[in-house]
Amino acid sequence: MKRQTIPNILLNFADLLGTTVKDNRLEIPGKFGRGYCAGFMLNEHIRMLISNYELNEPLTINNPDIDTTRKIIFFKFQNIFPKAKSVLSEKPVMQTPSVLVATSRINTDELISVHTNIATVTIEVDATYLNGLFTLPEESHLLQSLLENTQPLLFEQLIHPSLQKIVHEMVNEPINGTFESFFLRVKAEELICRLLTELEKRDKKYLYPLNGGDIQAVYQVRDQLLEHLETPPVITALAVGAGMSPTKLKRLFSQIFGNSIFNYYQGFRIKEAARLLREEKLSVSAAGYKLGYTNLSHFSRVFEEHIGVKPKKYSAM
Repeated sequence: MKRQTIPNILLNFADLLGTTVKDNRLEIPGKFGRGYCAGFMLNEHIRMLISNYELNEPLTINNPDIDTTRKIIFFKFQNIFPKAKSVLSEKPVMQTPSVLVATSRINTDELISVHTNIATVTIEVDATYLNGLFTLPEESHLLQSLLENTQPLLFEQLIHPSLQKIVHEMVNEPINGTFESFFLRVKAEELICRLLTELEKRDKKYLYPLNGGDIQAVYQVRDQLLEHLETPPVITALAVGAGMSPTKLKRLFSQIFGNSIFNYYQGFRIKEAARLLREEKLSVSAAGYKLGYTNLSHFSRVFEEHIGVKPKKYSAM
């Protein structure tokens, strides 16, 4: 019996659009939008969808592959496809490549909705299969909880250039059809290995089960931080807006993003400063003042701590 190589959700998507899947790829018909969606059953334990399309109107696609009896770990890569500068110009700092890692009890499509504009790579892996590939030390509490897959958990990890290079190879490398599935599986497992290595660095001895409301509240706080990089965060005010105590907000934010609220904010604040210096050609004083720094010596010191060189030298590089 020939093994199925195309995920059923991709076949359903094609039926909904009145088109077909060719070589594991569905081209969006012009009357519905533009772009493509490619899907692969890499083996009986790993599925992958590469989605880069825009639809004129939202569509509801039933996923027949959902099996509530299986423990699945989701890896959803976002902001990994190049976009036109016109799209990036409004909030470029929000477009940082990252990956959501979630247990099967969390629906990332509902929590981090995209609807008509989707540009993601999603890898689904059977937790039991993944757990059998290596032996975790007892102190790896976070990874043990993730692989046990008994609690609703979600983590977001920023993607470093080395990881983005692997994603780029998966999406763009021309591979002979004979070896395509093998190549993609190897790359998918390499990505997962590197991501688990990064997650293991997080010092979390206790993880709190998450619900949709709390996750949405934490992401609203994150968006508020990034939309107002010129204003240092006030935890009590953010907690009121999130409808939770400051302690709970700090705890859940750190659990999801692997960093404190202020350190997360400060990292993006300096990234934006670097962009203003390099791309917008702002002076050091203009960039500092635009991001709320009233003391330029302090701005220069913080910038050097994050980037490795002083802002004046960075802008001249």
